[in-house]
Amino acid sequence: SHLAAATLSLELACIMTVGPPCKQAKMATQKTLELRKLRLMTAIKTPYTADGNVDLPAFDRIVEHQIANGVEALIVGGTTGEGHLLSWEEHLFLIAHTKAMFGSKIAIVGNTGGMCTAEAAVATRKGFAAGMDCSLLINPYYGKTSAKGIVMHLESGLKYGPGIIYNVPGRTGQDIKPEIIMEIKDHEHFVGVKECMGHERIKLLSDQGVACWSGNDEQCHLSRHVHGAVGVISVTSNIVPGLMYKLMHGSRDDELDSKLQPLYKWLFTEPNPIGVNTLLMQLGMAEPVFRLPYTFASKEMREESVQLLKSIGLQHCPAGPNGLQVLADSDFKHVLNGDDA
Repeated sequence: SHLAAATLSLELACIMTVGPPCKQAKMATQKTLELRKLRLMTAIKTPYTADGNVDLPAFDRIVEHQIANGVEALIVGGTTGEGHLLSWEEHLFLIAHTKAMFGSKIAIVGNTGGMCTAEAAVATRKGFAAGMDCSLLINPYYGKTSAKGIVMHLESGLKYGPGIIYNVPGRTGQDIKPEIIMEIKDHEHFVGVKECMGHERIKLLSDQGVACWSGNDEQCHLSRHVHGAVGVISVTSNIVPGLMYKLMHGSRDDELDSKLQPLYKWLFTEPNPIGVNTLLMQLGMAEPVFRLPYTFASKEMREESVQLLKSIGLQHCPAGPNGLQVLADSDFKHVLNGDDA
């Protein structure tokens, strides 16, 4: 038959090719395809109690506001959620808690990637056992590796379930180049890429059928409406989720995007998540407790943020009983973790 002949031709081509055996593409799983449709994901903050432990009631209040404003997925324990400052026990517990509390209303993406391939693979397997819908996988930072090593590292996590690849050379020190993404894009569990290399890279990947989410809030509107991005994995949506939903789901809105640019700039003046942590504390959504090495934004910045949010509209923000405050430097506390209280 024609099918048998085509299959034989493919097998012969694989045998005659110099190098490793050909990888045959597998159809993406249904869950993978569903995840590719999500436009707004929030890199959710992890709040702490005064003794330095994860504050679950505060976390739940933040998530409830996210769901009420249309956010479709949460990155749990990402850079913004300080996964690198959580023990794996805390990290996996938070994934399980989020799934148990909110899994019927929002997709749960667990940041289970890491520098050590074995550790990341175990964490990813356990993350899926805990109920996450998808993993967020990063290339080996600091130690780095070859292109082939990056592929093998990422595939060791993808084998357990749907995964989004996170490319952020500013943090990892190594770009996941498009040719590396092309090596894994046909994996049945490859969802897409959180891409921080800007419009040009997003267009290049999107034109080749790769689902991309902007990792740069200040660019995400044009990435979505002009350059082919599916949406954004956002920090700013911790603060104004409904407005970020509008930017991703509504028609192109340059006026709203321009209105939010000062907030984007403020949030990333200091290394993330310093800005978003400080602002959620000012809004009364989290206790003013930082796990080191993070610390609070300056009083001058905090005063500026109050005016920024008032100009955008406080009705778009989550808020505790006392509303938005500047807070005094003495209100903030620093801890190492929940064990040092």
